[in-house]
Amino acid sequence: MGFVLSILYFATNYLTPVTLFGPLAAYRIELILAGLVLIVSLPKLSQSFILKTPQSLALIGLMFAAFMSVLIGQRWITGGAYAVQSFLPQLLAYFLVCLHCNTKKRLQALVAILLFVCLFVIANGYVEQRQGISDSVSLQETGMAGRHYSLSGLNEAGEMQYRLKGQGLINDPNDFGQLIACVIPLVFIFWRAKKMLRNLVFVILPVGILLFGAYLTHSRGALVGLMAVAVVAARRRTGTLPALVLAGGLFAAAMALHFTGGREISVDAGENRTALWGAGLQLLKSHPLFGVGAGSMPDYAGQTAHNSVVVCAAELGLFGLYFWAMYLLATVRDALATASPAKVSEGEPIVVEEERPFPQETQKNETFDKTEISRLGRLMILSLIGFLVTGWFLSRAFAITFFLLGGMIEVVFEMALSRGMIAPRWPLKRLLPYAGVLAVGLVLLMYVSLLIMNRIH
Repeated sequence: MGFVLSILYFATNYLTPVTLFGPLAAYRIELILAGLVLIVSLPKLSQSFILKTPQSLALIGLMFAAFMSVLIGQRWITGGAYAVQSFLPQLLAYFLVCLHCNTKKRLQALVAILLFVCLFVIANGYVEQRQGISDSVSLQETGMAGRHYSLSGLNEAGEMQYRLKGQGLINDPNDFGQLIACVIPLVFIFWRAKKMLRNLVFVILPVGILLFGAYLTHSRGALVGLMAVAVVAARRRTGTLPALVLAGGLFAAAMALHFTGGREISVDAGENRTALWGAGLQLLKSHPLFGVGAGSMPDYAGQTAHNSVVVCAAELGLFGLYFWAMYLLATVRDALATASPAKVSEGEPIVVEEERPFPQETQKNETFDKTEISRLGRLMILSLIGFLVTGWFLSRAFAITFFLLGGMIEVVFEMALSRGMIAPRWPLKRLLPYAGVLAVGLVLLMYVSLLIMNRIH
């Protein structure tokens, strides 16, 4: 029951309650789902590995940082409570994946739901774009007008442009492009060796549609993210230099096909974003400990930072950035460990209890060798790369996809750990100082990047 409710909860968050439940959405179905899934999840909490992960501590720290950022930065106690409430879906995403998506089949079901979300948006958006958008009056007045799954406006060349978007959490072409960049590697979880027809139907065809959807978003960040995924994926088989050459060829082809809708990818084209990065770093300088308040950067700079590190540092200060870096470091470390054949050894099969919707339960062996664990680890790494690279150009430090991916990575790591195939997680006494170094390093990286871009410009 917990697994089914969790899958439904994720689908509702991405597609919005109105899309899934229509008029029933007025009864706050998402809150009812969250309450139900919490009730059925609490009994499993003590038996789960989730309390052993440093990410759990990092998430609690982030919630406290969000509260303190509003309390100190805006002197608003009630607003602090609202900030904590707005962060609960991210916290819940990590916990639900770790609690209920703890087998390979359940991970596949979760990937299938994410794929369904993407295909649903692509299909609806493509139909809208084929039909045309009859909002010329709004277009003339504002220069930009939106419909359910399409955004219309004038590009830099003054031409009409349609951009694919979702709703709710992905109600922006760049957000939807980021989700696609994360989902494409995960689809290969369905790949089976020597099963060409199966792979064609369940992997190659969906990936082709996702790439077409990424094209319809015309997102520059999505293009860069996909190129990064391609380089890392190809590097293992071809080497670094051939992988870079391949990515360069794909990038040139994408630009020739107007992947970005006529918008350039250059330092000059990103001048507005670098100005916002500078504004965000100035906010960090003036509010170094707790930031200006969760979600408050637009009140100070006019817009958000368009960079996940900057927006986290500016809004939550170094205190919040520390816990965000802790979550990131622990997640990346565990993903790299499972993806490395040198760090994974052969283990013993264990009995996995499959939860059924009815009282009777059966037991079945879920056997993994080191090759399969490493393959799953590599897919998680590629998906995380897609998120982080696109997140360099987006203010998505707290996107639910990030925490959902973190949960998936920990599930794969726990699969290996419970079978004696991998070394344990880093202890807190080792992780805590490294998280501080990473937090400071991220800020310094942003300063250096900004200086270089300003000099080039």
